[in-house]
Amino acid sequence: MSEDTKVHAEVREQFGKGFARRLRAAGKIPAVIYGHGTEPVHVALPGHQVSLIIRRANALLELDIEGTASLALVKDVQRDPVRQIIEHIDLLVVKKGEKIQVDVPIVVVGEPFAGTVANLDATSLAVEVEATHIPQNFEVSVEGLEEGQHITAADVKLPKGASLLADPETLIVAIYVPTAEATEDESDEVSAEGEAAEAQSEETASE
Repeated sequence: MSEDTKVHAEVREQFGKGFARRLRAAGKIPAVIYGHGTEPVHVALPGHQVSLIIRRANALLELDIEGTASLALVKDVQRDPVRQIIEHIDLLVVKKGEKIQVDVPIVVVGEPFAGTVANLDATSLAVEVEATHIPQNFEVSVEGLEEGQHITAADVKLPKGASLLADPETLIVAIYVPTAEATEDESDEVSAEGEAAEAQSEETASE
């Protein structure tokens, strides 16, 4: 585990929206830890540190809960819909060597054949993998691929010990040539946006 993922968690015994607001005002995030048949444990996490950690999908935290070490996977992050402030985090207890089911993001790299476009059809892939070896993402290369070619879930290279849960035939990326109609529509949209901006500029000038 990285030093960056070692988090000190404070057990909390007070609840309610008012207390949660005070926690967040103090730079902490309310969270609950559950799993493996244990009673849920309500904790407060250091806000800035955890906010940085959970930027990656399926973040794993090495918690220190009053001197007791525990591994926990970030399962759900609740945010304020307007301000995007983290309001609460759900954590799932996991064990070293244990296999868990996660959705891993897909990242497209490379450039397809000239004149074609790579369309990402699936943004993540469901796999079963060891809790302490969750890949940050799966890279799929479209370098040089031509129209009609595609990449399915079965084509994605998985790390050792991981197994595919998604249908192997699930379409990940398809390569196609944009139609003239689509190109014209895009040109019309650009033209319309330009006319709207020009009109707005004229209105501003007249004021």
